[in-house]
Amino acid sequence: MKIAVIKTGGKQYKVSQDQVLKVEKIEAADGASLKFQTLMVADGEKVELGKPVLGDLVEGQVVEQGRHDKISVVKFKNKTRYKRNVGHHQPFTKVKITKI
Repeated sequence: MKIAVIKTGGKQYKVSQDQVLKVEKIEAADGASLKFQTLMVADGEKVELGKPVLGDLVEGQVVEQGRHDKISVVKFKNKTRYKRNVGHHQPFTKVKITKI
């Protein structure tokens, strides 16, 4: 089974073929094909490491664009009558890995 480590949105993800994962928002339409910077590819005992990257070896397809559940950001200072409550939805892109 092949696994790879990709870099997108300032984060690194360990992925395998046909895996579906949520990554930071990527401006692409549903069904669009994407290529990811590949840092490492492993196939059993054979491991290839990039210095720093191997290239665009991993391909994926956009499944869905969406937003995570709302989180509440609360700022509060005691004894000063200060309270602020702000909600936030983080956008994401759901991607299916099609080829390593």
